[in-house]
Amino acid sequence: MRTRIAASGVVTDAHDLEEQAVDDLSAFARQIFESQPFSQFIGARLTGSGPRDAEISLPVSGQHQQQHGFVHGGVISYLADNTITFAGGLALGGNALTSEFKINYLKPARGSLLVARAHATGVGKRQAVCQCEIYSVENGEEKLCAIAQGTVVSAAQ
Repeated sequence: MRTRIAASGVVTDAHDLEEQAVDDLSAFARQIFESQPFSQFIGARLTGSGPRDAEISLPVSGQHQQQHGFVHGGVISYLADNTITFAGGLALGGNALTSEFKINYLKPARGSLLVARAHATGVGKRQAVCQCEIYSVENGEEKLCAIAQGTVVSAAQ
């Protein structure tokens, strides 16, 4: 086990440093998410984040539905886009933007909750390629309703 001496003179091990980095990253992700007016308006919540991962959930209400009673494709697309951008941005270490993404709708989304989970599968210096799965939760059961893939680029100048 490796140990390090922090600037304060406290000896910490590599595991403690890794946990602190993940905590700092999660706090950064929450701060960014909470500053997004549209995410707040639509009722989305950042429910998970890691160095290459993100999860965003959305409690479904009538305003999220289209004329057939399914969740509107635009709502599902928002979840895919934002979750992909978070996973890629966290993997790139800072602010990021989606440069492109594609979504496949697999089945209509119904239920009380949508959950999007994205993972950065390929990370370079300037971009990250991410994959996302979007689930609808009905009666406590998750059903895959869409998959997406996108490219995220650093917003740093």
